[in-house]
Amino acid sequence: MFVSFLAGFNMYHNSSQRKYWTFENEESLERLRYQANQKSRAKILSSGKPGLHESMLLDPLEEDVLFRHYEKRLLDICASFKPAMPKSVVGTANMYFRRFYLNNSLMEYHPRTIMLTCAYLACKVDEFNVSSSQFVGNLQETPAGQEKALEQILEYELLLIQQLNFHLVVHNPYRPIEGFLIDLKTRYLTLENPEVLRKASDDFLNRATKTDAGLLFSPSQIALTAVLSSASRAGLNMESYLTECMGLKDDKETLSKMIDSMRRIKNLVKKYEPPKPEEVNACKQKLERIHVEFGMSTNSKRKRGYEDDDHVTKHHRVAEEEWTDEDLESL
Repeated sequence: MFVSFLAGFNMYHNSSQRKYWTFENEESLERLRYQANQKSRAKILSSGKPGLHESMLLDPLEEDVLFRHYEKRLLDICASFKPAMPKSVVGTANMYFRRFYLNNSLMEYHPRTIMLTCAYLACKVDEFNVSSSQFVGNLQETPAGQEKALEQILEYELLLIQQLNFHLVVHNPYRPIEGFLIDLKTRYLTLENPEVLRKASDDFLNRATKTDAGLLFSPSQIALTAVLSSASRAGLNMESYLTECMGLKDDKETLSKMIDSMRRIKNLVKKYEPPKPEEVNACKQKLERIHVEFGMSTNSKRKRGYEDDDHVTKHHRVAEEEWTDEDLESL
């Protein structure tokens, strides 16, 4: 099993995730999001709509509030999914969502539809075999509401794939954490029962999912941080695991970098705050108005998912405003 874990590490090392979707720092991510926001604002403002004013549009901070809100909705839907959705599928869906909105604005593509499209695509890619009717059946909406949702998901699917640059394989920290727990059982005999660390480790990973950790660090770094954070909460000192079992006793530089990465991951998790309901409500009102009054004209072609292929078209059958957040409230 630990050999499998090492193989997984090598797969990540050579992956598109490491090459294209792992960034140096938080500032790099904030810059991309800011540029996406400004580009969308400029596009809407250039439409020349009567009565249009900059104050009607979302600024980067407001987009962040809504992103965190809809990310939580995505995770809630995945958590209540029947049959139970594997953790790897949830992690993949969430990473698609984060990647998509690095280079796109919520003002141009409504997160209500994008989050469901991310979950639907993740089920396919990770071979979690549910039919399209099963998938929308989890929305617990009327048959008409489910049909509307499915039509939009299928319309946005190709767009999502394009915006992910066709990099669909996501390496999550769930497999590495199993590798670490098994390694602790077999080689770190100081700890009698590593399973006592599992629940707190899983809780840490769940919190880390709501941060940019997956865009900044490798899955194995996140998994190791989860295990050692869990040990620390239990009052256990596992520094000797790093120095002895991982062979870093004489490699001070690597050990220092590893400790620094774990500190940064823990800080990301610690500073995460869910959006305040009053902030969400105010921002959602602006978002809905943008999509009703300006959204259809700014991306009517790209919404279909064929940004560059003029010879391929697909009729947009369901208007975005016909399907709202209230359709998901029963979840």
